Amino acid sequence: MADFETKSTNLYSQEDVQRILQLAIARQADDQDKEFSYEQILEIATELDISPDTLKLAEKDWRSQHHEIQQRQAFNTHRITKFKKRFGKYAIINSFLILADFIGGGTLSWSLYILLFCGLALGLDIWNTFQTKGEEYEIAFQKWHRKHQIKQTINSVVNRWFKALQA
Repeated sequence: MADFETKSTNLYSQEDVQRILQLAIARQADDQDKEFSYEQILEIATELDISPDTLKLAEKDWRSQHHEIQQRQAFNTHRITKFKKRFGKYAIINSFLILADFIGGGTLSWSLYILLFCGLALGLDIWNTFQTKGEEYEIAFQKWHRKHQIKQTINSVVNRWFKALQA
């Protein structure tokens, strides 16, 4: 008990308070598999002397960040799916070339060079696919995101057009 009393006289920075409360809420949610309603969040904010307007702005920021995280996860899934397709093509083509080389001469000779150079390209592809930080990743994500938004816009316009035709 004396240990807690000495710690309770310590001062904590805002960042430390946020982290401590975040861990406490996460622990409580894990213990009870509990989700919080907006009213409960508002009550907690009120107890922490956080205004409802500040809470609404924080929730808006959180929704925006959450949406971007979901978009990045979708982009990463898209990149991995494309990589798996390229890897499958690499495996099929190189297997065929190795088999042709072996059948043609009884040994492996020229197909190993092709395998080596294609393996180098595959290694670079692996690096680019699983590298999720940096300027190149951001450029690729922005390009994919714009393309994805354009598709969504076109789909919604076409759907509205079809609904108008059906009416």
